[in-house]
Amino acid sequence: MKRNDSSIHGRGAAINPPNRFEKLSYVPDPKEGDSEGPAPATEFLKEKPRTIISYNASPDVGFEASVNPYRGCEHGCVYCYARPFHEYLGFSAGLDFETKIVAKEGAPALLERELSSGRWKPQVLAMSGVTDAYQPVERHLRLTRGCLEVLSDFCNPVVIITKNHLVTRDVDVLKKLAECDAACVFISVTTLDSDLARKMEPRASSPARRLAAIAALARAGVPVGVLVAPIVPGLTDHEIPSIIAAAANAGAGYAGKVVLRLPYAVKHLFEGWLERNFPDRKEKVLNRVRSMRGGKLNESAFGRRMRGEGIFAEQISALFHAACKRAGIHGRSPELSTAAFRPPEGPQLRLFG
Repeated sequence: MKRNDSSIHGRGAAINPPNRFEKLSYVPDPKEGDSEGPAPATEFLKEKPRTIISYNASPDVGFEASVNPYRGCEHGCVYCYARPFHEYLGFSAGLDFETKIVAKEGAPALLERELSSGRWKPQVLAMSGVTDAYQPVERHLRLTRGCLEVLSDFCNPVVIITKNHLVTRDVDVLKKLAECDAACVFISVTTLDSDLARKMEPRASSPARRLAAIAALARAGVPVGVLVAPIVPGLTDHEIPSIIAAAANAGAGYAGKVVLRLPYAVKHLFEGWLERNFPDRKEKVLNRVRSMRGGKLNESAFGRRMRGEGIFAEQISALFHAACKRAGIHGRSPELSTAAFRPPEGPQLRLFG
């Protein structure tokens, strides 16, 4: 099978675009019958980092510190803003991002060490600040589960963003954290259309399973919200009211939104995806993105990159707020507390793989 810009079953990207930091790249020659071979299988790599808590100074996100047990994400969401981070590892933002998954070995032990340090200032930690902490491999490696158990030992607050029903596996730990106002989960819902979701987010949980996750967390007493993200103008923006209503009916008490971002190689991947799946809507979608991004497909400036500007951005914001009001959702997130934070007493006996 020749690797051109045709769809690959179970993958969001169809190609490996050149890494912007590398001078050389491999380009198949179709005239010579050259190809990159069959669709790549997922490869799992190990990393032994020195630290596990990352910090950011962005005013656009609601946290300063985050934990990301994995680099790359097998969910394969074609629009993922995190794809360019894979280029720092020498990989491509395309197929490499969803087929070369790096697991941070010993993440729970590192987290325990850093929270035990006198330098640690108790604060809300975000999980899935970059790639999804509950992507499929977590079912086996349990790095996220281990990190949550550490956070529970310390009663350090955490907010989780995921699009995988697997988060419900850890409802026992999340419930303990919630009892001291130290946990909140946001389930990301892009669309309620299962066919569209399968094309756009090929290995993430279906929309129905995400709503089921909201319901399970709400029943357990874990504060849960819906993140309508990304909102794709001209493709999914009309679904905002139905997504909010469905999430509220499932038990979501909070809601947030993010408008589509297309940094670096992501814009070319997304253009190719539109051409393959929605050629009749391609220009409409891209033109609306440009109208919200100052004539470009991406705007990286703080204050504008998450919501956009212009008439379409204003319409999306108005539709979102009206939908939240109609559904009875009045807040973006609960107030998490560090009041219960305390280092565990005595030696820690948990063994980490």
